[in-house]
Amino acid sequence: MATKNKTLKTFEDGRGYDRADWDAVDAPELSDEELARMRPAKEVLPPAFFEAMDDHRRARGRPAVANPKKQITLRLDEDVIEKFRETGKGWQGRVNAALRKAVGI
Repeated sequence: MATKNKTLKTFEDGRGYDRADWDAVDAPELSDEELARMRPAKEVLPPAFFEAMDDHRRARGRPAVANPKKQITLRLDEDVIEKFRETGKGWQGRVNAALRKAVGI
């Protein structure tokens, strides 16, 4: 079996495609002349393309929050953790709320 990053140079059966699919792909190497004629995408594509890509990147993931939580490592007794876990989903938030109450915030 081929490794994840191995580039196949010859057809191997049983990899999710058949010989006809393999033969249909025509991707010859670029010549030196073709490489010399290439230009950066910024020179070829309109600015709106790059603006749309930036908007798309910003739209992914969680929205930014004003006061993000800080991840720490904290050792607690097992029985304390179990009691909070028994309360269901969101138990970490309840631990945070209990700590806030304990320090008077």
